[in-house]
Amino acid sequence: GRHLGHNSELSKLPSTIDSLGVTSVPLNQWPDDVDLEALVNDMNSSFESLYSTCSSVQSESVPLLQHNGQHSPTSPKQRLRRSQPMHILAVRRLQEEEQQLRTSSLPAIPNPFPELSGSPVLSPGSLPPCQPSGTYIINIFSEDGMGKVVEIPADMTARDLCQLLVYKSHCVDDNSWALVEHHPLLGLERCLEDHELVVQVQASMTSEGRFLFRKNYAKYEFFRNPLNFFPEHMVAWCQETNGAIPPSQLLQNFLNSSSCPEIQGFLYVKEMGRKSWKKLYVFLRRSGLYFSTKGTSKEPRHLQLLADLEDSNVFTVTTGKKLHSAPTDYEFCIKPNKRTELKELRMLCTEDEQSRTSWMTAFRLFKYGIVLYQNYKIPQQRKTLSHFSTPVRSVSENSLVAMDFSGRIGRVIDNPLEAQSAAMEEGYAWRKRSQRMNILGSPSPLHPCLLSSVIHRTQLWFHGRITREESHRMIHQQGQVDGLFLLRDSQSNPKAFVLTLCHHQKIKHFQILPCEEDGQIFFSLDDGSTKFTDLIQLVEFYQLNRGVLPCKLKHPCTLVAL
Repeated sequence: GRHLGHNSELSKLPSTIDSLGVTSVPLNQWPDDVDLEALVNDMNSSFESLYSTCSSVQSESVPLLQHNGQHSPTSPKQRLRRSQPMHILAVRRLQEEEQQLRTSSLPAIPNPFPELSGSPVLSPGSLPPCQPSGTYIINIFSEDGMGKVVEIPADMTARDLCQLLVYKSHCVDDNSWALVEHHPLLGLERCLEDHELVVQVQASMTSEGRFLFRKNYAKYEFFRNPLNFFPEHMVAWCQETNGAIPPSQLLQNFLNSSSCPEIQGFLYVKEMGRKSWKKLYVFLRRSGLYFSTKGTSKEPRHLQLLADLEDSNVFTVTTGKKLHSAPTDYEFCIKPNKRTELKELRMLCTEDEQSRTSWMTAFRLFKYGIVLYQNYKIPQQRKTLSHFSTPVRSVSENSLVAMDFSGRIGRVIDNPLEAQSAAMEEGYAWRKRSQRMNILGSPSPLHPCLLSSVIHRTQLWFHGRITREESHRMIHQQGQVDGLFLLRDSQSNPKAFVLTLCHHQKIKHFQILPCEEDGQIFFSLDDGSTKFTDLIQLVEFYQLNRGVLPCKLKHPCTLVAL
């Protein structure tokens, strides 16, 4: 035997021997004289017993272990060569084939932004991570506080869920329904974009957050009226030239990711962790929201970042003055896409409603770009839910025209004065029809004279005895677009009604008074110049003609019970 010194190589022997099933002794307890040859023989015998078991199993199959591209020898001692690495080529080959199969099974996906990556097709490495699978339970609430539990797949978008709720609630699918993320304790809410995954949004919400199902006519109003949406002084280029964007190119510049438009102007900014507000000159760009530390300067050394667009969303603040002591009622908030506390929110405030709408819309345009336009332009891109189909019965303003059927064939009345005259004649004709029906005999349960006082209560635009403040809140929530309207009972006159109408983001009220003529009750909002037998006829008339109103009635303010 040889006397072995305590060196670093021998210190690895105990763990190696343990793994081979050979009894080991701690190094500090070994005797001075060790029979090295006997130790090696014991290790070889352990290897032989191990490989003899493996060879008996693999005798009928192709050997997996190869050395230098050749089959392993049959001798156990020749099979073990400690000085040479052993490559398991078969396992590697299986892994490579599996990776190739996974790659080849993916279809060629066109790259929507080839100028960014330089490739017209998305490669597997550039694809986003796999979305969660399975089904999830979502609670949806209506305006009256009632809820509905819906089980949805993980990849269902907000538009798909709205279509499902429209079908289940028997609503009119006019592409104006929206899913609203609502945080009652924070006083925040926002409409989900049509392409957002509902399950992912729910994962970022706190326990008090909830989803609301309601109308939102202003969701894509910018695409309908891009020239009149942003005031000229708010839109400029990012360059120091301060050049204005031509109105005809406004929409293209917002959607083109290579252009550099910006929204600029004074905003009230709430200091983090305090209740005080500062009036700052703010710039909204694709890279984020900045404010100038020196007046209205755009120099980079004077700009500081307020919020990032990529990982944030913009919310409307519903309790700004009460909760945050906001200087005006037109507050909005930039909230990170995570569960955040009140002190982490970036609170902002504008002077009027139009400015707030412009800032919030610009935030969405800079963040989503062309995707937002696709959501507006191609509603049929949504996934078809195979087990149902929803009828589209929306009525656009362009399909409503004044017609004259006094002759043999009908004709469209282009002259507004002639259209108003024809409407007045039609009102007199309704009166004559009602008088003829009175002469025929006693009224039946379906007689128009009895129905005229209650038939309007079946309409979606009639909301009964709600207050003026409640009507304002409903108009605000559903978009404040021109022509958004509702009818309600008058609080001052129990026999009268009130038409609440939105025009140029301002809410106006028009009283509808009853008037009696020849024993018949009529309704009018222009002091009897134009009379109607019931409120349904009044609404239909002003959907076709503006009359004394600032605009036609276009969008009924609707509530739905889930």
